Amino acid sequence: MIDQKTIIKNIPNSISEIKFPRLGKRYKGKVRDWYIKNHLRILIATDRISAFDKVLGNVPFRGAVLNSLSYFWFEKTRDIVPNHMIGIIDPNVMLVTECQALPVEVVVRGYITGVTGTSLWKHYSDGERLIYGIKFPEGLSKNQKLGKPVITPTTRGTGAGGHDEPITPPEIIKKKLVPANLWKQIEKIALIIFERGTRICEKAGFILADTKYEFGLDRNGKLALIDEIHTPDSSRLWVKKTYQARFKKGEEVENYDKEFMRIWFRDQGYTGRGKIPQMPETLIAQIASRYIEVYEKITGDKFSIDLSILPKQRILESLSKLI
Repeated sequence: MIDQKTIIKNIPNSISEIKFPRLGKRYKGKVRDWYIKNHLRILIATDRISAFDKVLGNVPFRGAVLNSLSYFWFEKTRDIVPNHMIGIIDPNVMLVTECQALPVEVVVRGYITGVTGTSLWKHYSDGERLIYGIKFPEGLSKNQKLGKPVITPTTRGTGAGGHDEPITPPEIIKKKLVPANLWKQIEKIALIIFERGTRICEKAGFILADTKYEFGLDRNGKLALIDEIHTPDSSRLWVKKTYQARFKKGEEVENYDKEFMRIWFRDQGYTGRGKIPQMPETLIAQIASRYIEVYEKITGDKFSIDLSILPKQRILESLSKLI
């Protein structure tokens, strides 16, 4: 695995954005840039990292790790539902079929946890018991396993300020965001994917506590899984062997996802408003190391990348082959 000294050395080389005008108009999301060409989307996974609906900084190798991990999961779940991935042309670049994203994000939760405004634990600890249209019993503790996984949808950044907002399935249907029959299909597929992800993660020593799926419709109107899947950015991944002991003691679980970073920012007094604290190099290195370790444990492959060329130059050379 790439050591922390190498990670810190490569912080100045982090990919904050990629501009390649020869591919036409550049589109920009929180953590990805993309171009559209011949009904294909050229997705560039940058090293930007976000939480609380804000970009909080850059983490070297993050984009390459998540791109490669998404490739692994798309291949592992293609028999359950088609996905938009065509292939990877660079550690940071994935070619995908252009799809119309559905306006709802599908969050599957196996545990009650979280510190953000859309998390189950935040609502539950505030005294709510009917959350996302689901009735939860009294006496639950933070990080407790639920009786069965639940689906807690959110809008795709259509709320005030572009934030994801909680929504219930009946509201999805009533607002005609997704047709009723299609939503029923999505719920069924999401739970099957989550079950498969849970089994694979457990073999790697992780608990898949919750995750987010995004779906779209391809040019033929067929349902497809899009974005990314079962990554430390889109999921909460906990260390399986220490979970039970920590939970019984009321301690925070050992995690290998963005919650580690979210907690650091929360401890600095930042939860999405005001000036963004600058991450120290040691924190950046820890985040990168955790992402790489997740990739290596889940896939069984060593994460390797060419350090003899600057990543931006490597990406631009890869993109030039598409012209």
